[in-house]
This record gives sequence, C-alpha cells and structure tokens, in this order.
Amino acid sequence: MNLVFLGPPGSGKGTQAKRIAEKMNLLHLSTGDLLREAVKNGTALGKKAKKYMEAGELVPDELIVGIIEEKVASGELDNGYILDGFPRTVPQAEALKKMLKKNNSKLDKAILIDVADAEVINRLSSRAKIEGRADDADVSVVKNRLDVYKKQTQPIIDFYSGESILKKVNGLGNIDDITKRLHQAITGK
Repeated sequence: MNLVFLGPPGSGKGTQAKRIAEKMNLLHLSTGDLLREAVKNGTALGKKAKKYMEAGELVPDELIVGIIEEKVASGELDNGYILDGFPRTVPQAEALKKMLKKNNSKLDKAILIDVADAEVINRLSSRAKIEGRADDADVSVVKNRLDVYKKQTQPIIDFYSGESILKKVNGLGNIDDITKRLHQAITGK
C-alpha cells in the first residue's frame, strides 16, 4: 500500500502516519527527515539542500523530488510507504506520479486529515506551550501558515480527487479514534 497523507499544520499527519505505518508495516517517510538524512549522509542532493536549509529557505521542488526519487529507485519503498509532507504542490504531485510510473508503481490513496482552522489554531497553541515551539505560539503566524497551506494544498486535493484516490478523514477526536478512522479509510475494514 502506497499512501500520501495530507492535512494542515497541526492536523496530526506525522503522529498518524507513524501509527498507521507501524500498524500496517509500512515505511513512514517524512520529507523533513529525508532532507536531514540526505544532509547528514552528505549526498549530492543533501549538500545542495543544506545550503537552502541553513539559510532558512524552502528547499526547491527539484531537490525534494530528487531525494524522493532516490528512495523510490533504491527499492526501499517496494513494500509500501506513507509519504508525510510530500507532495506540497501540484508540480511535486505530478513529478511523484511520473517517478512512480517509471518504477512500475503508483499511489493507492491520498488521505486528507480534515481539521477545521479553529481546531488547528487550538492544537498548535497547545503544542507551543508543551514543546516550546515559538512558530506555533503566535496566532497570526499560525493563520498565515494555514493560508499558505490552503493555497498550496487545495490544488493537490483537487489533483488527487481527479485521480479518484482521495479519501477525506475527520481529524477530530482522540488519537486512537482518528487512527481507527484512517485505517478504515485505507483498508475498507
């Protein structure tokens, strides 16, 4: 099973991706983790990405796509995976589709963890207090992140809806209930 998890910041994508990956014996791939790994390992793409990361800039699509492509080509993903944090743009989604096709693979489902803005703000404010994350403490910054997410992600939601692989899952409630809903959306059971 090859999956993409989508959702706003604070929707629980990372938490739920880890839980579902463990439950279904899938590889969990976080774009941030992959970038840090490529930098740590000193790969050619990692060295290029490091320059952007150290400057606090977004890593360009072609570098992120290249890092994902290395993973796909390595065969490491052959037993199924969950992509968390990728794709973030339609060009990334299109590049992913092409690279998977080139490797005789495809996405089975794109899972949207649906959480209302007010809940996201609430969750991120709590996370800021618990984890001391300054980027989550300022409500105006959080609202801006939500606006950016909507502008970037709505086209991806439309893209995967057009591919007939999008599943929307209610991201409200306790963590175990959300995990159950996600598992059911993925497996049909």
